[in-house]
Amino acid sequence: MTERSVDTTRRALLAAVAGGAATGGFLGPVRGYLSAFAPLSGGAWNAAADDPPLRIASDHGDATLRYDGEAVPRIEADDEAAIYFAAGYAHGADRLFQMDLQRRQMRGRLSAVVGEATLDSDRFHVRMDFAAAADATWDLVRDTEAGPLVEAYCEGVNRARTDLPRSVEFELLDYEPGPWTPADVMLAEKQIAWTLTGSFRTLRRETIRAELGLEAAEEIMPGRPDHDAAILGHPGATDDWKVPDGDAIRGRVSDPGDASSRASTATGPDLDGWLTGVEPPAWAGSNSWAVGAEHTESGDPIMANDPHLSLMAPPVWYEQVLRHPDYRTRGVTFPGVPFVIIGENDRGAWGFTNAGCDVIDFYEYETRADGTEYRYGDRWRSFETESRTVEVAGAADRDVEVKKSVHGAVLSAGAGGDEFRNELGVAWTGLSATNATNGILGINRSRDAEDVDEALREFGEPTQCFVYAGRDGSVRYRVTGRVPIRRTDGEMVRGTRVFDGSAREGEWAGYTPYGESSWKGFIPFEEMPHDDDPDYVGTANQRIVDDADYPYYLAEDYSEPFRGIRLWDRLDALVDRGDVTPADLRDLQRDVHDGRLEHYRPVLEDARSGLSGDARGDLDAVLEWDGEAERDARAPLLFVHFLDAYEGRFVSDALGGLDGRRDAAAYAPNQWVLATLGDEWFEPDRATAAADAFEEARDRIEAEGWETYGDYNRTAIDHPFDQSWLNYPRYPTDGSAATLFNVRVEAGAGSSWRQICPQDGSTSRCILPGGNDGNVYSDDYDSQLRRWANGEYKPMDRAMRGELAVRFAGGDDE
Repeated sequence: MTERSVDTTRRALLAAVAGGAATGGFLGPVRGYLSAFAPLSGGAWNAAADDPPLRIASDHGDATLRYDGEAVPRIEADDEAAIYFAAGYAHGADRLFQMDLQRRQMRGRLSAVVGEATLDSDRFHVRMDFAAAADATWDLVRDTEAGPLVEAYCEGVNRARTDLPRSVEFELLDYEPGPWTPADVMLAEKQIAWTLTGSFRTLRRETIRAELGLEAAEEIMPGRPDHDAAILGHPGATDDWKVPDGDAIRGRVSDPGDASSRASTATGPDLDGWLTGVEPPAWAGSNSWAVGAEHTESGDPIMANDPHLSLMAPPVWYEQVLRHPDYRTRGVTFPGVPFVIIGENDRGAWGFTNAGCDVIDFYEYETRADGTEYRYGDRWRSFETESRTVEVAGAADRDVEVKKSVHGAVLSAGAGGDEFRNELGVAWTGLSATNATNGILGINRSRDAEDVDEALREFGEPTQCFVYAGRDGSVRYRVTGRVPIRRTDGEMVRGTRVFDGSAREGEWAGYTPYGESSWKGFIPFEEMPHDDDPDYVGTANQRIVDDADYPYYLAEDYSEPFRGIRLWDRLDALVDRGDVTPADLRDLQRDVHDGRLEHYRPVLEDARSGLSGDARGDLDAVLEWDGEAERDARAPLLFVHFLDAYEGRFVSDALGGLDGRRDAAAYAPNQWVLATLGDEWFEPDRATAAADAFEEARDRIEAEGWETYGDYNRTAIDHPFDQSWLNYPRYPTDGSAATLFNVRVEAGAGSSWRQICPQDGSTSRCILPGGNDGNVYSDDYDSQLRRWANGEYKPMDRAMRGELAVRFAGGDDE
């Protein structure tokens, strides 16, 4: 490669990375080592059969690392620290660039290697100061049982960092990664939590109230949509859970309209645009379920989980198997985090889905003219301010003012340093010291459901629906994490408004941003929604519990209920039939019925009168379709593009007053609500808008040359550098955004890991959307992708290839 072509490629890669970095969610993991730079990838180690085993000195004792036939590392040692040193080495060898790029995003240091394109992202992350929250979290974790293991893991990462040549990504971007620190492990956890719980929905709802009125806001973003597929209280499944005694709680949560004394204020368009550009994606979801022993063929419970996150090359998850004399875990973790997050040990299996709990609030203040002080109750306080420099590759560095209040970060300026109409304090549970680290370690070590229950007490963030099934026959469902109890003048209020911070509305007792919180003003662990040993349980990000049955405020809204409704229908039928098997639950995980069809049937029927000829014939085909989103059919192709066009028509017709905002589509209602809106929201009426949207969908399909759903619904999973030799192949697949077999083509998201874990001792099965090996020339780089697209699985703990990859020798020379 010539010097000129290297420079051209580098500029193209910088642009590609910048494009992915501004999304606010997971950065695309970047692996793709050229063979010369990947001597320790799973494929390369095992291909070198004539070479002696590699020996690496370790201060933590002996360990061995082997790869199975799917490039999954299996690490064995008698000492936990030795295991996690070896795990760190594997992560550092395989995923260091991904880890470093995501660390840069959270620290606000992307522009130092990417340039000006990521300044908005850097300004946001510096002002939120996630790094200080990670430091506080490490101060809390350092002296716990997890602390030494995290340190050993970081030593392993750094040993790989110094042992091995730079990967091609570092070469092309021309920088050296710094040491991986324990605070970086905590920062990786903060990124996960922010991606799953960071949301600016409250600000959008407030803006609609201010600009379109309270009635419009309730119709577009209702506090309680008219559907019910709640997780708890489902007849025959989780109907025995105990609701906290509301009479023992002082007061009930007030009506949303009474949550603040201040008038609704629209977020300024510039601030709105900046925050929309860095907000985590709204699609982060998941499915999880467990069937109890009384209903399975084996007489033992079975659990399943498939988290819906970014689909990228390589996958967002890193699969690993860890074997210690006291416990053996297998499953997946995020690169940069040592412990198995979703998976199983020899006593049980567990998974997570996003609970949707509201753990973020916003505050406005009365401030002095010069902006240095704000009123807080009956006194004036100075903002805590600090100027920090954001380094920018190829351009002048920028100074960013970091401002904080008693509530946490204060956001008031974006691109160009312009002042906006609003100055918002932000309280988010993740800005305090949390202890998910010990919670996950405790689950990894657990021997029974009681151990799991105790471990979950430590799980401060993110709020998740946790599902567990054990070899002892136990089943657990619990909402994890810290959920604040907001109070104004001593009374509980909802978090659906921007609060008057100067009047001390919506206070969180026991919360200390960037420090260690007491969490005394949060829903007690025992009173969080949970159920011990339900007959069966299913979660798909739907409502957790009927609001009327629960005395605390949990969430501003939940996911659309299509997956939740379908999940309960299928689970109910399986349990009624009896003798449920792992194959039944694999089939359930592959379910591709799109419930949006029936919900939108009235809208489609309205459109029919406005269509004729081939267009009416296509619409009739959709109305006659069975709702199965299968790759070989044409009806789902028409339907999903109709939904996109219909939402676009709503935005143009109903949200004209929001045209000054960067992304008015962010204010569109979810697809359940959109189907219920009447003529008053469309010009001239709903039927005409629906007919026009269907014609628009047909035009797009014709322009793209698509014939069947699979022509469009393909595995478009790319490396962040977006180079053809690094991107994954395109395979047609089934499913949609609303099906249990979850694929969201436009969002680049879907089932990022699938696992089925029977507790009868038979083999658990799983699949990744790609491969665990990041060496692009390895057979395992994308080896699981076609099987993932086809709904196939692999064993979760495979036999080794027979070659020893690495021996970590305590006290020995390398």
